[in-house]
Amino acid sequence: MRGLPRGKGTSIMKNPQSPQYPQNGRRVTEAEIALLERRLKDEERADATVEKYLRDARAFAAWLDGRPATLDRAIAYKRGLAAARKAAGVNAALAALNKLFACLGWGDITLRPLRVQRAAFSDSGRVLTKGEYGRLVRAAEESGDARTGLAMQAICSTGIRVSELRFITKASLAEGRAEITNKGKTRTVFLPGKLCRALGKYVKAQGIAEGPVFVTKGGRPLDRRNIWAAMKRLCARAGVAPGKVFPHALRTLFAHTFYGAAKDIARLADILGHSSINTTRRYILDSVASHRTRIDALGLVNGNMT
Repeated sequence: MRGLPRGKGTSIMKNPQSPQYPQNGRRVTEAEIALLERRLKDEERADATVEKYLRDARAFAAWLDGRPATLDRAIAYKRGLAAARKAAGVNAALAALNKLFACLGWGDITLRPLRVQRAAFSDSGRVLTKGEYGRLVRAAEESGDARTGLAMQAICSTGIRVSELRFITKASLAEGRAEITNKGKTRTVFLPGKLCRALGKYVKAQGIAEGPVFVTKGGRPLDRRNIWAAMKRLCARAGVAPGKVFPHALRTLFAHTFYGAAKDIARLADILGHSSINTTRRYILDSVASHRTRIDALGLVNGNMT
């Protein structure tokens, strides 16, 4: 690591106040970012999370432009983010930076997230409806893209993350369930019978003898980029706003639909693989239209009173 005396790395990481590691030596270079990447991978973070954290760390390094990292500079960077981004985006970036600082042993640099009141409804412009989802699936089928159509249905009918598609294998179709290991946890996800039958026909047609069902032409499991790009190509044909079309929207639609039928947030959290119900709550917020209808129905405006 840049600025570290040879042979002293371990003791300095444990004691960020050590005189052997003065604050003017705390520069964020690719070496420091590589340590962050190694830590995230050791923690089995999702690939998308690793990419996001590294992108935020590099943005901070570019802003520093070779200057040492200090608490005052980190706070100044936070203020700049707050002026340019929404609160959720700012807090996501701060989480990445705090992870970087902790990884490097810079315990005296910690940024507090912006305080955000829990939302009562979600942004309708980002919420995919069941009808729009159906149009996307039909558009995939009509354009001859069976793989994307089935991948969307696999995500939306089970609530799995796009990174977990690789756990749907030919063997799991016979069992009607997939064993998913992600973020250090393993859970069982049941596959709907119709999905298993459709995927059974697909693997037969594709000549898939074993392993993941959803693979590229080169035989590698599909990733988020593959599916995101394929879904975006369907927007115009399906008549769906591009801002609503991304893999995670399918997982959110599953959550809305399941909760609407079962009203069991604890079970939904288990199905989605969430450690905290607070995370699950963000998935089941009312749309703006639904929230407005509920408020209007209260009848508390003078003209509505009897």
